[in-house]
Amino acid sequence: MTDHYTALGLDSAATLADVKKAFRLKASFWHPDKNADPEAPGRFRAVQQAYEVLSDADKRQAYDDNRRRNLLDSPIDTARAIWTDYFNPLL
Repeated sequence: MTDHYTALGLDSAATLADVKKAFRLKASFWHPDKNADPEAPGRFRAVQQAYEVLSDADKRQAYDDNRRRNLLDSPIDTARAIWTDYFNPLL
């Protein structure tokens, strides 16, 4: 799974303004017409895809929910929350 926040160099608390600013900077840097690096086209597509998801409120919410389910944000906190939510009612 691609981490869209990493592609833009952001954390999950970034605002829409942060996403737009990071997209403009990264897209300008990785644009294949400006960057001769062989990885530039792939990185540029990753930045575009990240912006497409993170700039749309519904897509971002779905992406964030999926990230949390996959334990990408904080595995320890997620595991602790699962443990307490599941076992505390039983005990």
